[in-house]
Amino acid sequence: MDETTPVDMKTGEFADGVTFHGRWQEFLPIALTNLLLIIVTLGIYRFWAKTRERKYLWSRTQFIDERLEWAGTGKEMFIGFLIVMAIFVPILLFFQFGLQALVLRGQGALASILALGLYLAIFYLAGLALFRALRYRLSRTYWHGIRGGSDDGGWNYAGSAMLKYIIGFVTLGLLVPWAMVNLWRERWGKMSFGPYAFETGDGPAVQGLMGRYLLIYATPVLWAILVFVLGLGTVFAVGTNPDPRAMAGMMGTFFLSMIGFYVIFSLVSLAYYAVFMRKVVGEMTLGTLSFAFNARTMDWVKLILGNIALVVFTLGFGVMYLGYRHWSFYVRHLEVHGEVDLAALTQSTTRIRSDAEGLADAFDIGAI
Repeated sequence: MDETTPVDMKTGEFADGVTFHGRWQEFLPIALTNLLLIIVTLGIYRFWAKTRERKYLWSRTQFIDERLEWAGTGKEMFIGFLIVMAIFVPILLFFQFGLQALVLRGQGALASILALGLYLAIFYLAGLALFRALRYRLSRTYWHGIRGGSDDGGWNYAGSAMLKYIIGFVTLGLLVPWAMVNLWRERWGKMSFGPYAFETGDGPAVQGLMGRYLLIYATPVLWAILVFVLGLGTVFAVGTNPDPRAMAGMMGTFFLSMIGFYVIFSLVSLAYYAVFMRKVVGEMTLGTLSFAFNARTMDWVKLILGNIALVVFTLGFGVMYLGYRHWSFYVRHLEVHGEVDLAALTQSTTRIRSDAEGLADAFDIGAI
């Protein structure tokens, strides 16, 4: 901060919590060179490409009075990925060939037990990857020279995530909203930025969510009933009039019903996720700051349709531009309210971890 910064921006109330100053014209050369270098290096450059992308996006994101800074490096992400691959490759090879060898030797029960253990381990590691990806990104994000992070290793969170995945599965998905909200709270509740810890809500987890979630749950059931009713009618019509056009009409009806199902299912899923994000972000605080996320269902629809159009009309090359679109979407819809006293901020005391995002890369998941 310099001496020209208004006094009311140094401490006290502020109007624009988060602002994105990026322009697609600026990001385009970064995306194109990243794509070219990833192709030339057979994918190895993607870690450095991710660093270049984040440096740009963070530097164009203004939080209160100063822009963010990304301090991560491609080298540390690449090394983290290699370490994870050194662990994962032998496991995958055993899963592919070792289990088959056990079955061929008549040890099917042992193979089943080991397969179940491997599946549980994957669920566990997926939770650990999500936690550590968030921890890494906060620890490499600087604002006024202050960073975030966590001293928690994520082991307990990974166990909790695995248990909640299982609960969601055995309840036929009915407790998925409960699991999602509680895992968000657990994950962010272990994080901090500077001297302040993130606080999350402790109210009813599914309040305001179950209505829209049940629409997701009901959509396949309603579609199955509709297909059954239409199927009876078309079967009767074909049976009484074995005309090829009647058979074509039956197939066309089924095809259109499938398209309608995917469209409706996607819309109700986005409607649920929009409410979920507004709920969990709206519960969060950091010191005296509170957060809100104002994206509605149609905002998400426009984002997804724009992504599809971008990738299709650029013959796949537009995938390098999706990171820009997603980041700008989150920043534009994020709100910050409250007071901040810059003079009272101190550096985070959490350890700067070096494990990067190797696990997250292996599972192809993000922190948010």
